[in-house]
Amino acid sequence: MNKVITEGDISNGSFQPKIITRSDHNISRANISPNALRVLYRLNEAGYQAHLVGGSVRDLLLGREPKDFDIGTDAHPEDVRRLFRNCRLIGRRFRLAHILFGREVIEVATFRALSNECPDAEGHDRHVDEDGRIVRDNVYGSIGEDAWRRDFTVNALFYNIRDFSVIDFVDGMSDLEAGVLRLIGKSEQRYREDPVRMLRAIRFAAKLGFRIHGDTESSIPDLAHLLQDIPAARLYDEVLKLFQGGYALSTFELLRHYNLFEHLFPLTEQALAHEEQGFPLTLVSRAMDNTDLRLSQGKPVTPAFLLAVLLWEPMRLIADRLRKEGMSAVQSIQVAGGRVLSEQAGYTSIPKRFSLPMREIWQLQPRLEKGAGRGSLKLLAHPRFRAAYDFLLLRCESGEAPEELGKWWTDFQEKSPEAKQQEIQERRPRHRRGRGRRPSARKRGDGN
Repeated sequence: MNKVITEGDISNGSFQPKIITRSDHNISRANISPNALRVLYRLNEAGYQAHLVGGSVRDLLLGREPKDFDIGTDAHPEDVRRLFRNCRLIGRRFRLAHILFGREVIEVATFRALSNECPDAEGHDRHVDEDGRIVRDNVYGSIGEDAWRRDFTVNALFYNIRDFSVIDFVDGMSDLEAGVLRLIGKSEQRYREDPVRMLRAIRFAAKLGFRIHGDTESSIPDLAHLLQDIPAARLYDEVLKLFQGGYALSTFELLRHYNLFEHLFPLTEQALAHEEQGFPLTLVSRAMDNTDLRLSQGKPVTPAFLLAVLLWEPMRLIADRLRKEGMSAVQSIQVAGGRVLSEQAGYTSIPKRFSLPMREIWQLQPRLEKGAGRGSLKLLAHPRFRAAYDFLLLRCESGEAPEELGKWWTDFQEKSPEAKQQEIQERRPRHRRGRGRRPSARKRGDGN
């Protein structure tokens, strides 16, 4: 920032925000959700302050289409609920109002205060644990205090529906124009308050193509271990945001660069570190790239497939050891898959609706590796065949499996039913054909 702003400047009102008038920015109401506008207008008509805030303002200023629209207000959650029959209150750590319009949800948050002091008049309070992490935060304050409490300067811009101006308390417009991602306040303190902010820094840098400011990035490698204190369920949600936002490959590279990936997928990082130039890294990178491509084309992606890729190498290493001990290929994958998923659950939880398809994708690989055989046609009808086949192609592209194997399955699927049967008959080993009873010596002509 051009000027060092302190919390005292904000809380005592001595610092005045920069107001960017309608003629000096590109936000148009035509690009804002009609439901968000409806909420903004009703709150204002009821006498409350209400502004569009956060990622939607940032994206609109960058000429991007916002994913969702969040609103900041001085109305308390209960006040919002009284105004909207379609409102529900959620959250304990952060009390929020969700206003439902069919499948669209407009999130409304009351301005947060800076103070760590005692609870406000309605009994809401803020609690920080011994490590500096915010456990509960429902002390309400002014718009200026709320701006200071947000994570990055480019996410702390407010759009005022009354005069269509943008309100900037933290010089976020300058950082937006410079393409810089900068934390508000002291980076170490902000990361300790919520370690997930480190993951958000990576996600926004990858998504926006922004440079992370030196002060913001310097403490990330040293504080990365704080992610171990975050609940595995919350980290799972963050992983989905990281890898399903359309920038998975660059996100993956940044996570590894800042030593964050090892705290999300430690088994995978260990495997990649030992074979940095081999096919494991190529496999993961190609999967990330393919995920980005599918999302850019509007195609669906499933967490099960990408998670199966991420955990394949540690699972494969365990399965290889089990096979050397005499276990079958399929059984070794079953056992290894269970071990890997059990250990991974201590870092990022994976719901059964995704862990079960992951295991099926893994367990189908040995069957796919057999190529032509009696089970080929049955395998085509397996509900998880397509995902397992795509997984095999990635393994072929990375050099782990023979390219001709992937080509055979690609060609085999396109053949007619008759051609498929003929292919199986022709490729079946001769000694396995016609497994009838062995002819007697008299029929073979070597009897008396």
